[in-house]
Formats: sequence, structure tokens, C-alpha cells
Amino acid sequence: MRWYLYLRPKLEQWGLMPTSKVALIAWYLLGLDVLLFLLQKILAAAKSSFGEGLGGWVSFLTFVVAVLFLFLAFRLLKAKILWRLRNRLIVTYVFIGVIPVVMLVVLALGSFYLFAGQFATFIVTTDLESELKSVEASNSAIAHHFAAELRHGTGNSEAALENLRQADKSWADRRISVWLDRKLVLDSVPAGESGTAPDLPPYLKNSFSNVVRDHGKLYLRALERIPVDGGVLTVLSSKPFDQRMLRELATNLGEVTLYATGLTLRKVDQSQAKPGIHVAEENTSGGLTLSKPEGQFVLDTGKEPLRPTLTEGTVPPPTQSLDRQVTLPTTVFVVDWETGETSNPIAISVQTRMSKLYDRLFGALGDFAPAAEFFILLVAIIFGLIELIALFIGTRLTRTVTGAVAQLYDATKHINRGDFSHRIPVKSHDQIAALANSFNSMAASLEQLIEEQKEKQKLENELVIAQEVQAQLFPREISQLASLEVHGFCRPARTVSGDYYDFLRLDSGRLVLAVGDISGKGISAALLMATIHSAVRAYSLQDIPALREPAAVGRATGTGVVLASSMAEYEVSPAALLALLNHQLYQSTPPEKYATLFLGTYHSDERRFTYCNAGHLPPIIIGEGRGVRRLDRGGTVVGLFDQVSYEEGEVQLHRGEIFVAYSDGVTEPENDFGEFGEPRLIELVQENRDLPLPRISEIVTAAVDDWIGDNEQPDDVTLVLARAR
Repeated sequence: MRWYLYLRPKLEQWGLMPTSKVALIAWYLLGLDVLLFLLQKILAAAKSSFGEGLGGWVSFLTFVVAVLFLFLAFRLLKAKILWRLRNRLIVTYVFIGVIPVVMLVVLALGSFYLFAGQFATFIVTTDLESELKSVEASNSAIAHHFAAELRHGTGNSEAALENLRQADKSWADRRISVWLDRKLVLDSVPAGESGTAPDLPPYLKNSFSNVVRDHGKLYLRALERIPVDGGVLTVLSSKPFDQRMLRELATNLGEVTLYATGLTLRKVDQSQAKPGIHVAEENTSGGLTLSKPEGQFVLDTGKEPLRPTLTEGTVPPPTQSLDRQVTLPTTVFVVDWETGETSNPIAISVQTRMSKLYDRLFGALGDFAPAAEFFILLVAIIFGLIELIALFIGTRLTRTVTGAVAQLYDATKHINRGDFSHRIPVKSHDQIAALANSFNSMAASLEQLIEEQKEKQKLENELVIAQEVQAQLFPREISQLASLEVHGFCRPARTVSGDYYDFLRLDSGRLVLAVGDISGKGISAALLMATIHSAVRAYSLQDIPALREPAAVGRATGTGVVLASSMAEYEVSPAALLALLNHQLYQSTPPEKYATLFLGTYHSDERRFTYCNAGHLPPIIIGEGRGVRRLDRGGTVVGLFDQVSYEEGEVQLHRGEIFVAYSDGVTEPENDFGEFGEPRLIELVQENRDLPLPRISEIVTAAVDDWIGDNEQPDDVTLVLARAR
């Protein structure tokens, strides 16, 4: 236990104590790995075969444990070293400035090496292609010469070929074969070569030139067909692709190696086809093309390693320490002379030096080549100096930034202790100085902000109280009449609502129904709503002597100030109440404050509904036969103008009809399809008219919520329903 008590503080200090899940897993796997390793050694000592099976698990667990501990070491390094801002900036400079430069240099060197290799193979393939074109051109000239002699019946072509072979060394190893209607008429064989003339394969119908493989040997062959009198003249020139040609390709370049066998183009399944190498196919004109095969192919080297067939030249010695060797292979398509297939290409590998490629590439510049080299070196030196200057400037700027951050850190500790008098000294005129000034300003205003936060918290508490008080203003228990059931719903857009509805039962046969919408939102709208609520209840339940003058008694249509059912009982009409309320609000509220208000009185015995609408959205009465009546008689809004008269209306409610009053928060919400609209509200109520009124209210408000979607509720949603029964 002593070693554990000694080791645990060290592990905690190094950050390797298993306190996190990763550390626990790492230590658990390490213990399991050690246990399996010991078990493997014991089984191996006992010569048991089970020990061999544990070797793979031990290797796998060792790898996993190594990765986990490397991760823990990185996390420790990050926590210890990168805590200071200066170290973070240094690491940032390394990642931003050094690593990209190193990657670009590596990428440039790799690209330069590949370019050099491609250029070396390009030189070889270009020389090979030039030789092939030379064979093709001379073969075409010979063919036309033979055709002219056949037309005129003169000449000695065989002697001319022998003279040409002796005069031009490039003709020394060429074999010229001539057929007239597939009958061999001339076969000019180079000295030292024997054998019969090549057969003409049936797939060759037009001119042809390519590298071919005939009986295991490689040739550069060109064929020309010319129609003459009495048949078709066919001329074939063959030049062996042998040691001599390889020596010519390697001249002034380096070592060139030919791999004549061992490569195969394997066709790829169409479901796994990728951009690959194309092989030959016969075109419609009878010739041979190497560009549009059927299917796609990949190069397969087989299981056996490639063995060189011929090698010529030597790798040049380096001219300097940076004169690196360049090695890159390339493939050349080869046509099988007998079948016309191109599934067995050859490979040519080139080994040379950068200096040789430089001489070949810049040889045309002559004396300007050293100047170009000096210019490139000068640019590299300038770039190196710029990098050093940038490193020096970055270090100086880092010290400026880290010093300012240290001052800010010290200042935050003073603020954390409540010392708001601490200030950061400012000695410069840059953004860091502006940050220090901003911190000083923050410290000066922080106490004030704390006080403002306290005041804001008090205001929020008052808003909560206001919400609770307003909730008490809405009718909590509704006394239903014998012939009318009512229901109301209001959901504020903010903490408190500016919408208003109320049900006031005067006696067993009368019910006052009010629905309103206050201009604006928030506390001011809620206060005005409370004022209207109190006024409506007060004017409806108390006698108003001013309205009981003899001249005002009776049923006055239009002005409708007072309605009297008897000399002993007076009832304030909706129109009179609105006129009185309008005068009160106009006198006691600011000019911009007003409200829309619908007020009605229902008489249960007569099923009569007397109403007045002061600028509110007209409520609707929906009948069973889909008939709709709008209650729009009344006047303008209350509280905006003085001395306003209101017109009163009266309707009869039949059994089963539903009265619907609503605020603009129900019909005016918009989405990409437009407003929710009154027709959609009518349709929802009509479809669910037989359901209880609370259920109808839930369906309508749910539809409004779906219409709004994820957007914020734009306005208070108020819905009042009544159904005659």
C-alpha cells in the first residue's frame, strides 16, 4: 500500500490519475493487457497452444492503450503548456505560419519530383513516338513510290532499298515487306536477319502504325494500303524494339529499363467501374483506335514481380548534393500482331538526375539558363528573409498582446473581489488600449448595471403580480342561463393581455356579454383593460340617476339611451353604456389610448340579444343551415372621440345557433399562405358545432397555433362562444 500512497499524488500531479472516463478506460485496458501478456508467457512456457491465440489480443490492446495514453498526454500538455496566452499564440503561429509553409514546401518538392519523373518518361515516350512517326512517314513514302512504279511499270525498288539501307544507318535494321493483293512481291530483310515475312492479320484493313508484339518480340510497325490498277498494294515497315533502340532512347538521359512482359489490362466489372485505362477496339472504318474501348480496365502486375527485359544506359553521377535521382515508370500500349488485342502493355522505367532533366528542359535557353537559376535562388532568399522578419514582428506583437491580457486578468480578479475602483493603465492608442478603456468604463458602470438589474427584477415581479391580478379579472365561474351557455378564452401574447371579455349575470333571465381589444400591448393596455372591466361592471350593476330622466325613458331606436322594462326597474342599454364609457375614457386617458368594445345583453325569456359594437370585429351568429349573421351595428371605438352616439341592434337567437366573438389575434395571424381569416374560423365552428363550447375553443386555438407555426404569437388570442339551447 505504501507504493500506492506514494504513486497516487504523483499521478494526480501529472494528470494521469483516472478521474475521467477516458483515463479509467485506459488504466483498465492497461491492466487487462498486462494480465493477458503474463498469461500468454505462462502458457508459452507450458507449451500450450492457447498462448498463440492470445498474441493478437495482446497486440491489439497494446495499440489501443498506447493511443489512449497518447491522448491523455496530449490533454495534459494542453492543460499545462497552453494555459498561458503567449504559448497559445506561439502554437497558433506555428500552425498558421510554419506548418502551412512546411506543407507547401513538401507539396512543392513532391510535385517537382513527380514533374521531373513525368518529364523523364515524356522524353522517352516522345522519342519513341518520333521514331514511330518516322517509320510511318518513310513507309508511306515507300508505298507511294511502289505504287507509282507499278502504274508506270518501271524501277528497281529492291535495289533502291538496299542503297538506302547502306546510306542511312536508321534503315539498317528496318524490314520492308510489300504485298499486292495479299501476295508477297518484295521482302527486304536487313543484314543478319532471317525468317519469313510477317503475316497480314485479317483485322488490318486500313493504315496502321503502333508498337506491336509478334512471336514474343517487339517491333515498331507501320502499314500503308494504296489501291492500284489490278488490286491493292500493301507496304509494311518493321523496326525491332531491341537493345539498339533502347540505347538510343537512353542517350544523354540516364538508365532506361524495358519490361516487355508481366503487365495485363484486366477488365473491371461494370458495377465497380472507375476511370481507368482504355484498350483498343475495332472501329467502323476497319482501322484500329486506342481511345474508345468497350468497358473499363485496370493495370494488373500479377503475383510475380516484374523482371526487366532490357536495360541500357547508366544513371549520371550527381553534379551537386541536391542533384537527386529521379525514377518513374510509364506504360506503352502494345498491339498483339496476330489478334489485335492491347491487353498486355509494356513498361519503361527511367532513372536519371535532376541536372540531366534541367539540361534537357533549359537547353534551348543557352546562356540565359544561369540567369534564370540565379533569379529563382534570389526569390527563395527574399522569401526566407520575409519569413524571418514576419517571425520577429509576430514575437513583438505577441508580447504586446500577452502583456495586455495579463493586465486584464489581474483587473478581473479585482472586480471579482468587488473592487470596482481598480483601473488598467493605458499607455498606447491601439485597439488593446481601447479594450482597456472599455474595461475601465465597464468597471465604472458595473455597479450601476447591478442596480438596474435589481430594478428590472422588481419590475418582473410586479409583472407577475399584474398577470395574477389580471387573471382574476376574467370570469372564473360562469353562471349559465337556461336558454344560453357561454364560454370565454384569452391567451396573452405577452405577460399581460390587452384583450378583454366578461360575462355578467344581472338576474336569472339576463346576461351581459362584453368583448374588447385595447390599443397597444403590455402594462398600459392591461391597466386600460382593468378600467374598462370595472366601468362595465359598475355601470351594469348600479343605478345611474342621470339616465333615469323621464325624457329618456322608453325604447328609443337609434340613440337607445335607456331601455325600461317597467317603471320600477331600469336597465342601462349597451349603446348608453358605451357612450358613457367613451366619455369617461376620453377624459381620463391619453389621446392615443382607445379600445374596441362589443357589448350586449341577452334576455333569456325572449331569446332576445340587444347589442352595440364600438369598432370591434363584428361577432357572428352561425346557424344550423350554415347561415351567418354579423353583429356590426354600433359606432366608432371608445376613448378616441368625445360626444359620440352609438346605434343599437337587436337579434333573435334560435335554438342551436352559436354566437362567436373574437379578437384580431384569431383571424389576422399570417404565414406563407396568408391570414388565418374569418372564413376558416367559421368553417371550424360549423364543423364542430355539436361539441361542447370549451372543446370548440380548443380546436380553434389549436388551428391558430398550427397556422402560426414556430413564429412568435403576434397578438392576444381571445375567443367568446355562446350557444342558444
